[in-house]
Amino acid sequence: MSSAAAPLRVAILLSGRGSNMAAIARGCAAGEIAARIELVLADRADAAGLDLARGLGLAAAAVPRAGFADREAFEAELRRRIDACDPGLVVLAGFMRVLGPRFVAAYAGRLLNVHPSLLPRHKGLGTHQKVLDAGEPEHGASVHFVTADLDGGPVVLQARVPVLPDDDPARLSARVQRCEHIIYPRVVQWFAAGRLRCDAAGVVLDGRPLAAPLVEDFDAVTT
Repeated sequence: MSSAAAPLRVAILLSGRGSNMAAIARGCAAGEIAARIELVLADRADAAGLDLARGLGLAAAAVPRAGFADREAFEAELRRRIDACDPGLVVLAGFMRVLGPRFVAAYAGRLLNVHPSLLPRHKGLGTHQKVLDAGEPEHGASVHFVTADLDGGPVVLQARVPVLPDDDPARLSARVQRCEHIIYPRVVQWFAAGRLRCDAAGVVLDGRPLAAPLVEDFDAVTT
């Protein structure tokens, strides 16, 4: 009798509340994601996500950027801690720092991020206000593999939501984030199950090249 495959080892980086980290952790605990979170790291000692991670029984630590002379030294320490737990996947869950090419290259094909926009629209910060200022009828979130191009890596799955007449950045952000908590764990599960990979040729899902991102529509009621 063959034994079941070991769960995928995952490291998560965050800067804030850690709600996406928690969504993924709960999926792992429920057996919905064939993975185990080995380590949660934050670039701020006061990141609320650290206490949330510990409350979920996860190993969590701060690596404050201020403690290092430059980005290269900071990222070297992140890599040292990540590599010590030998993860098959590194997940950025609200990690608010741009990572350098050397760090990104070290985890090529196994580094995921979620961005609050329908990429390639609205890269960078302030996406909710940008959407409102532009009068756009829809907004959303994108789960993508990370490359050295900021918010420019191949997108796997997007959630699309309507922009409502009375939306402000806070209401719109909350609606988008609820969708992130659905699509991000889903993509992590695809990767953990061996259904998803990314290499020099692009993204492959279920053995077929993904020519364009998958898109899931959410209405204002269900989100």
